[in-house]
Amino acid sequence: MAITPAKTRALLKKIAGRRILVIGDVMLDHYIWGDATRISPEAPVPVVDIQRDTYTAGGAGNVALNIASLEAKCTVAGFIGRDEAGTRLAQILQRHKITTLPTPGTGATIVKTRVLVQHQQLCRLDRESNPVAYGINPAAIDKLFSAAIKAADAIILSDYAKGLFSDALVARLTLLARAAGKFIALDPKPKRPLAFAGLDLITPNKREALQLAGIEPAPHAPFPKREVCAKLHQLYGTKNLVITLGEEGMLLSSGGEILKTIPTAAREVFDVSGAGDTSLAGLVLALSAGADLETAAHFANAAAGVVVGKIGTATVTPAELIAYVGHAP
Repeated sequence: MAITPAKTRALLKKIAGRRILVIGDVMLDHYIWGDATRISPEAPVPVVDIQRDTYTAGGAGNVALNIASLEAKCTVAGFIGRDEAGTRLAQILQRHKITTLPTPGTGATIVKTRVLVQHQQLCRLDRESNPVAYGINPAAIDKLFSAAIKAADAIILSDYAKGLFSDALVARLTLLARAAGKFIALDPKPKRPLAFAGLDLITPNKREALQLAGIEPAPHAPFPKREVCAKLHQLYGTKNLVITLGEEGMLLSSGGEILKTIPTAAREVFDVSGAGDTSLAGLVLALSAGADLETAAHFANAAAGVVVGKIGTATVTPAELIAYVGHAP
């Protein structure tokens, strides 16, 4: 483990009280826990005997939960519908002392329902409206976000390609952040392409990085690290790039040049749901608290290592993180 308990404690102390604004696709994660011991007589599918239901915030809401769990202050801006799911989602966020900044829209609250049988995911059911239902009128951007951006230490754009983000919104948010001297990061979803430029950090995974770069390697070819980093810097002018490589760790790049690859910190992997959100939260918190990119990446990597050892969308606490770092092999 490349980050020590002492360094982790010092960084957590600086993180406490940092003010982070998360803008993105918030959603409700619903888990149905049960058991299946027989096949339905109606169709060749298992019959699930439901034992309990649990709920948490997903998408950009999970980024916010991870920020709050690490004891920073968080405001999350995104669409929360006037429906039962929206009420439940708002209550979850408020319970974690996260300020909500609802954005306008006409759709239903986005809900992802996962059915788990003996801790294994059987299926996922999604409820969401057409992306146009979540869009923001460009004329409303300044009124919605100016004050929140000025009050924050850093801004995270958490895109899940549900319709909130548009080229106009990203460009204006970037301009507002720059005018206020604020750090701004984006977790992109290139399946719904966005134009962006001049950000402080982007955090695609391997597949997303290839899509953003417009590179399609030959089957079974190694990941073209140098080509991807150079191309992303050329296209988007991002100061820092962190590509999450799954079990291979994280690739760090600055100015289009590779800095290094750090190995994964995960020891046991039960569920990777939301691990990217944890990494993003950890990176931005550490960088906004003054850490260099490598230290921030080790901090975020350790946080994600804790989370993938849990089932379902999860967060990490300072105590869990310090204990995890302290038990490095």
